[in-house]
Amino acid sequence: MSGIPHDHYEPKAAWEKGLAKRLPIVGLMYDTLMIPTPKNLNWMWIWGIVLTFVLVLQIVTGIVLVMHYTPHVDLAFASVEHIMRNVNGGHMLRYLHQNGASLFFVAVYAHIFRGLYYGSYKAPREITWIIGMLIYLLMMGTAFMGYVLPWGQMSFWGATVITGLFGAIPFVGEALQTWLLGGPAVDNATLNRFFSLHYLLPFVILGLVVVHIWAFHTTGNNNPTGVEVRRTSKEEAEKDTLPFWPYYVIKDLLALAVILAVFFAIVGFMPNYLGHPDNYIEANALATPAHIVPEWYFLPFYAILRAFDDTVWIVQLAGFLTGGIIDAKFFGVLAMFGSIAVMALAPWLDTSSVRSARYRPMLKWWFWLFIVNFVVLTWVGAMPAEGIYPIIALIGSAYWFAYFLVILPLLGVIEKPLPRPATIEDDVKAQKAAKSGGADAVATPAE
Repeated sequence: MSGIPHDHYEPKAAWEKGLAKRLPIVGLMYDTLMIPTPKNLNWMWIWGIVLTFVLVLQIVTGIVLVMHYTPHVDLAFASVEHIMRNVNGGHMLRYLHQNGASLFFVAVYAHIFRGLYYGSYKAPREITWIIGMLIYLLMMGTAFMGYVLPWGQMSFWGATVITGLFGAIPFVGEALQTWLLGGPAVDNATLNRFFSLHYLLPFVILGLVVVHIWAFHTTGNNNPTGVEVRRTSKEEAEKDTLPFWPYYVIKDLLALAVILAVFFAIVGFMPNYLGHPDNYIEANALATPAHIVPEWYFLPFYAILRAFDDTVWIVQLAGFLTGGIIDAKFFGVLAMFGSIAVMALAPWLDTSSVRSARYRPMLKWWFWLFIVNFVVLTWVGAMPAEGIYPIIALIGSAYWFAYFLVILPLLGVIEKPLPRPATIEDDVKAQKAAKSGGADAVATPAE
């Protein structure tokens, strides 16, 4: 695995040899745990274990919750109340599942932004990045359908608004929306569809996670320098790497313990902080909430969706060129999904030969502005679409697309990168020298 020279599992006992001939599961586990891992990984490489843990947590708690949930519009809300009040430990299970979704997205955003900063999407890891983006899309779909299941006011109206987006697709939109809903409006058929898919998709995600891990184990891990591990010999590879077990396993478990301490504090003392109070009111098709908002992790894309109304010149131009086929609603849908698409295309939009932003002084500024922009879009998405908020959302949306479609391609041409270390070993030595105050604190640059 990883193409890095290292020791492989050698069965010794007779039963080990017999098992290895028939099912080499022990060898696979050994190679997975002992995979050579760059020595210089920092704390931003902890999110993989957090994501894996939370996925398992969501599946386990979800399986128990569905034992008591009833997917029917007349009974769903009451069944959730039953879980909260009458099932032993039911309130804890629900709050773990509910807040676990938020932790899932906190971890995945940190994971994605780390990949963008250190260039983990660049060759030869494009497939790894694409699989990760597919996992992210399935996470969004699973989370949205799970949000509908309690059948509160925000669940119902959120489903109505989001499924209505499909109706904006020219020619096939109405038929597609009806197929998705199971009828002309959000009703029992919709709830049953969403319940089935919400239960199924986590197992699809689990399968893709296995493929994702397989992919980066094939290419090897990226690292903060973006410099590849030397692969000419096992001796040279050992100068750049450490086995994943025990060094990084212990580090990951320590980070996981700290994050879970914060997570359980939130679950125990403020479990509804990230939820919407309207979702504790049973769904009523005759009473529209004053302000319909999705969960916080959808807010940046919700802001992009709403930013492009009839007053925006590019929307007017698109409508003129297509004879009105692309209206403001459909343009917003295209922008929302397009904002995820351009992120998935980062391996081909970034023209720089240098992976890590650590050695790209211009990219650093644009990247941190991108992070600030993400936070601003999250805030604006929760605000009413009136006053100055649509203008801020439009500016934020414009920068989101400009970052991927203009800035990344352009910087690869005009930016002068800083000297990089020739090897990971040099980077580790430079870090040690810098910490000890030594004179030799600069890594040997690559030729």
